[in-house]
Amino acid sequence: MSFLIDGQKVREFTINLAEDKPDFWVYLDISEFKGKEATVRIEKYGEQKSHSLEMVHQADSFPGQENLYKEKLRPQFHFTSKRGWNNDTNGMVYYDGEYHMFYQHNPFGCDHGNKTWGHAVSKDMIHWEELGDALHPDKWGSMFSGSGVVDWNNTTGFQTGDEPPLICIYTNAGGKNPMSKGKPFTQAIAYSNDKGRTWTKYEGNPVQGHLNRGNRDPKVIWWEDTKEWVIVLFLKDKRMAFFRSTDLKRWEIQTILPSFHECPELFELPVDGDQDNKKWVLYGASAAYSIGSFDGKEFKPETESIKFNYGNAFYASQTFSDIPQEDGRRIMMGWGQVPMPRMPFNQMVTFPVVLTLRTTDEGIRMFAEPLEEVEKLHKKKHSFTDETIDGTKTLGGIDGELFHIKAQFQVGDADSFGIIVRQYKITYDVEQNRVICKGPQNDIGPEKFFKPYWAPLKPVDGNVTVEILVDRTMVEVFADKGRYYFPMGAYLVDRYPAIKVFSKNGKTKLKNLEIYELNSIWH
Repeated sequence: MSFLIDGQKVREFTINLAEDKPDFWVYLDISEFKGKEATVRIEKYGEQKSHSLEMVHQADSFPGQENLYKEKLRPQFHFTSKRGWNNDTNGMVYYDGEYHMFYQHNPFGCDHGNKTWGHAVSKDMIHWEELGDALHPDKWGSMFSGSGVVDWNNTTGFQTGDEPPLICIYTNAGGKNPMSKGKPFTQAIAYSNDKGRTWTKYEGNPVQGHLNRGNRDPKVIWWEDTKEWVIVLFLKDKRMAFFRSTDLKRWEIQTILPSFHECPELFELPVDGDQDNKKWVLYGASAAYSIGSFDGKEFKPETESIKFNYGNAFYASQTFSDIPQEDGRRIMMGWGQVPMPRMPFNQMVTFPVVLTLRTTDEGIRMFAEPLEEVEKLHKKKHSFTDETIDGTKTLGGIDGELFHIKAQFQVGDADSFGIIVRQYKITYDVEQNRVICKGPQNDIGPEKFFKPYWAPLKPVDGNVTVEILVDRTMVEVFADKGRYYFPMGAYLVDRYPAIKVFSKNGKTKLKNLEIYELNSIWH
């Protein structure tokens, strides 16, 4: 389908059109075209004549909006788009009290396609307001992944008022939409002078031409030493190219490093909180990472690739740019790969986590812990202290489907122990020294969602600690204060709501257990 304004094509997309009653309705925001003449056209429909255009209408709301965020599988404290598919987080940037999260979005269907940059803002990274799509496919291609920054020094020259411009740097995926047929992948920029409410693509795009097949996903950081931008770009065959630029309009390649697959991320963190001892972290979409040094031109890894994600539902994450220095946290959100069958939306965004580097017996490792702002969702609290577990015990007086749980167990003479939340089981295997996460079997999602996933974990002073976030279709487990991170897709709707603790073939002491029932972020 195409959408034309005064005879000029401004949108083009593929869509599955219902001939009878639709399963759900999608919408196109046309507020920017107010007062102009619009035409909707079906460009290709085969030989069959479509009656779908008869159902197209203009309104201030869309059918089904009254049930928004109340759908059966809708996550209640993980971000999902109102309509359509989402995947990679993009353009993560903080400015003037707002966190901007862009994301790969198909506004017109629940599968990959029509790649657009969706846009949401938040004041606390917990409650999100969806602003609508910021970047739409054009003659250069679909809008693939990239990053966002604040141009404090107006290096781009885009600033028109008192506010520094926000800049999005993205990939034109040439050939991925009909308008760009025959064009290669290139890199482009867009800017906003009204705190991200409207976006203008740079008329000189693309700013970086085609290098090789699939070059994409630019990550941009500011290099203060030389007052320049550093850009990391994925190249085919698992390589990362490093560029420098004074204005984001002209890029000069510096080095190429054999590395990770797509969606690069690059940042510096103190080790054990020591600001005089910092290391750089480079990772790709799967969140395997290397620790090393970086001089603005070349990343020198000091470690092999280290596994970070132990779950079944995580990919293509990004951290926020321009977090205020007084905050100083490195905050990450990624694509929660959880199918939502028969819903008018699909996939989710993982809960924000804080990344740190800490010294372990294996060397320096990256830890992830849930954002402390999760406490804003806390309601009723349940506490249990110094209880001996022998067998399985159901904890009484607990109600709800959304939970934040903190548990500390003291290893005893049992073979294994752990906690079961709405039939989702987190087990510590004493003999094997490992933590195991396993979801309940289901008939609506992929088999991997009820297979066991595990990580090696030794007790610390005889204790094992876990922190757990439980949503309708996602369980995120943080073992050993975030040393191991399990983002796990799981279908817990209609599951038995009880929470249980267990100790198999022996006794285990439950030293401390805090369970918080959570409010929804949507109502």
